[in-house]
This record gives sequence, structure tokens and C-alpha cells, in this order.
Amino acid sequence: MPDANTALLAKRLSRTILDRLPPAIERPAYDRAAVTPGIVHIGLGAFCRAHLATYTDDVLATGETGWGIVGVDPLSPAIRDALKPQDGLYTLLVREDGRDSLRVVGSFLDAMATADQLDEALALMSTPEIRIVTLTVTEKGYCQDAATGSLDEMHPLIRADLAAPEAPRSVPGLLAEAIRRRRAAGLAPFTVLVCDNLAQNGIKVRGIVIRYAELRDPELAAYIAEHVSFPCTMVDRITPATQDADRATVDAALGCRDAWPVVSEPFKQWVIEDRFPLGRPAWEKAGAILVDDVHPFELMKLRCLNGAHSLLAYLSVVAGIETIADAMADPHLPAVMRRLWAEDLIPTLPPVPGTDIPAYTAALEARFRNPGIRHRTIQISSDGSQKLPPRLLEPARELFAAGRIPAVIPLAVAAWMRFLLEVDEAGNAYKVADPLAGALTGIARAHRDDPAALADALFAIGDVFAPELAAEAAFRTAVVAWLESLMTAGVRPTLEAFLAAP
Repeated sequence: MPDANTALLAKRLSRTILDRLPPAIERPAYDRAAVTPGIVHIGLGAFCRAHLATYTDDVLATGETGWGIVGVDPLSPAIRDALKPQDGLYTLLVREDGRDSLRVVGSFLDAMATADQLDEALALMSTPEIRIVTLTVTEKGYCQDAATGSLDEMHPLIRADLAAPEAPRSVPGLLAEAIRRRRAAGLAPFTVLVCDNLAQNGIKVRGIVIRYAELRDPELAAYIAEHVSFPCTMVDRITPATQDADRATVDAALGCRDAWPVVSEPFKQWVIEDRFPLGRPAWEKAGAILVDDVHPFELMKLRCLNGAHSLLAYLSVVAGIETIADAMADPHLPAVMRRLWAEDLIPTLPPVPGTDIPAYTAALEARFRNPGIRHRTIQISSDGSQKLPPRLLEPARELFAAGRIPAVIPLAVAAWMRFLLEVDEAGNAYKVADPLAGALTGIARAHRDDPAALADALFAIGDVFAPELAAEAAFRTAVVAWLESLMTAGVRPTLEAFLAAP
């Protein structure tokens, strides 16, 4: 006779068992059979399913029926293969202060993967029902030059797409081909809504897509420039990678198996520029903020939340600290983070409507301390070559332009350089996940015993460091000094020395 665990795993979350879930489990409060797709979402990672999907789920619960989501994964069919047998359903596990709440989200109606469904995905994006294409593909997914924010025209995916533009593999190529097909069919273009942590994300991706289109077909580029809307957005919800223990918690609570739940904190925020020529869900009914200009909000979040995350992550990985909550229990890291905000980042921010920025950072600190969110520092450390420029290097350039020398950013940059050695202070190895990982870790290995040479070699990488910042003698000197301290004395003595300095 099968034991209880075997019987549990024999059942799979799906529409047929929604009504049999325990009463404490929140579930879609609408008839999913009446909902039709209006949004294609590219990138099926955890964040979109904890953020965009929940806002849209709330809107569908108000009675709107034309804004269901079809997810398209451009990297792997793994999440598609997890969601399809579940009718697109999955569980959001919200954790705070030892309390769990679970919600089954129903706004994803279907899932695809371009690996084996490219034509099907392009055909769907070319239908009149799809009026918005949303994206969460991370900074590196747009094939951008990290130093300039423009299209990396030598990127292998871009070169491949230009050789075979009707079978695109890159995100810019996918968007351009879908827009071309719509135009050929006489359909107005969808709105492109970028939900990744890029400064001026809509403007930046618009430039990338137009440049790609110029290389493919200048007439298509002119059409995109004139007719396609790319609103900017600011998204915020801490969403760590799902762990096996999270899956076990969800399965036990549901009484069935969910192949890929997601975990998040309770807080969420979404600020959106209201430019949708073909309409949009009433996301404001779910708490989204619709504005004319999102830039002040996104700059605040990108620098204060994401910049602080990068500082904490690199120092923590090297020190052997596993999660952000653990980092916040360290005797020194929170104080360093507060100085980063007060001395380097807040001074670079414009006024943010309706927001007290010091109060915002105080609330961030409380969110970082949430022990229920095991946001692993090694996860946050990924793609540093893409993330450091907008989060920390651009603020440093602005400080120098204003006649000020950044106080904490050089320490964060030094921590990233030390991180590239791929071994923590206890001798434990880890892998650097980055589009430039091969070059970066090769440089680190070549100069592992010479901090000055290591820093000089990394400063020479134009994809990371703008020439004017790399030329700032005060910046280079400070980075090298902190890097030498991290490599010889270690993280904690370095932080003690930093905090003791006037």
C-alpha cells in the first residue's frame, strides 16, 4: 500500500482539484475558462510569477476577462514543462516573521518555450488579441553593451538573428520579428512593457530593438520608432530562488504536488508609465501606480535596493554568509549599507513624488531582515558586469561630476573584484555566473596575488567601467586599497577599518 508521501506526489496541482484545496489556500476568484489571452510574457522566472502575475490575477478577479497571460521562456523549456500539466497554475508562498500564506495564481493560461515552439510563440504574438508583451529576462537578456546600454552588435545571438531574422533566438530579434509579422498582417503593434531592473528600461530596450531592426531592415526600424510604445516601469518584490524545502512546504499545505512554486516577501510595488495604445488591464485596481514619468521611482529602487543588494552580496559571499537576512545579522554589514545609502546613493537621487527616501531605505532594511526570505547572496551576485554599472558605477560618476568622491562604492567594487577569485575566505569554492565570467575569472586567476594588477586589468574592461570613471585617480586608489585589504586581511577586518575611518 503506498505511504502518505507517495499518495501526495501522485496528485498534481491543476484546475480539476482547485475546489478540493484546503480552505486556507487562496485561489483564483474568477472563472478561468472565461479568460482569454491579452498578454504574452517573455521570461518565466520566479519574479514575474510573484509580481506581474499577481497584479494581473487581482485584476481578473474584478471581472476583466481579456487579459490572461501566456508565458514564453526564451532559455529553457523547464518551467514550461512544469506549468503546462498544472494548467498554468502555481503557488505563491509569501513568508514573513515565521508566518506563511499560500496563494494559487491563475493568470497564466498557458506556457511555451522558444526552444521548440518558436513559430507557435511568434504566431500568438501576431494575433490581434495580444496587445501587450511584457518581459523579465534580466539585464543580460537584452544583448546590451553594459557600458553604453546600447545593442551589443557582436553578441553571438544578434549575429545569428541577423543571419536568420525570421527564426530569432535573441529577445531583440524575437520582438522585432513579431512586430514585423503584425505589420505585415495589418495589425497595430503591441505595447512592449519591460519589467527588468534597467534604468529607464523602456527607453533603453526601445533603443536596442530599433538598432537591431536598423541592422535588419531600416524601414522596420522606422516603423518601430514611430509606432511602438515602450513604457518604463519600476518593479519591486524580493523573490528568492525556490528551494526544495519551499517545495516541500507548499506540497504539504496543498495536499498535492506543485512542480514549481515561487516564494516572495509580502511587499510589492509597481510603478508604470501609462502609455498603452491598445489598452491595458486596470492594474491600478491591484495597487499599481500609474504615472507620466517613472524615472525617479526606478532610480530610487535600482540604486537603493539593488545597489545595497550588490554591496551585501559580494562581501557576504566572500565572507561565507549565505543569505541577505544572515548579512543583516552581521555586526558590521548593516552599518556599511546605511553609509552607502546616506553618503553615496541618496545624494544622487532626484525627488521622488510622495516618497520620503530615508524612510524608504529604513523600510528596505526591515525587508532585508525578513528571516522567512532566504535570498541567497550567491544568487544576487550573478551578472555583476551587467548590474554594477547602473546600480553603483553610474552614481559614482555622478558624484565625481558634482565634485564629490564616493565613500562606499569603491569598497563595493573591490568586493566584486575579490569575489571573482571564486573562493571564499574559508577556502570554499563557488562559481561566478556572469556573461563575462570566462574573461573576468581568468583575469582574477592571473592576478590573484597582486591586488593592484587585478584592479588595473578589470578597470580596462570597457563593458564594465566607463573610461571617465576608470580614469578617476581617487576612485582607482580607493578601490585598490580596499581590494588589498580584502585579499590580505579579510572581510571583517576590512569592514572594521572602513567603519573606523573618518
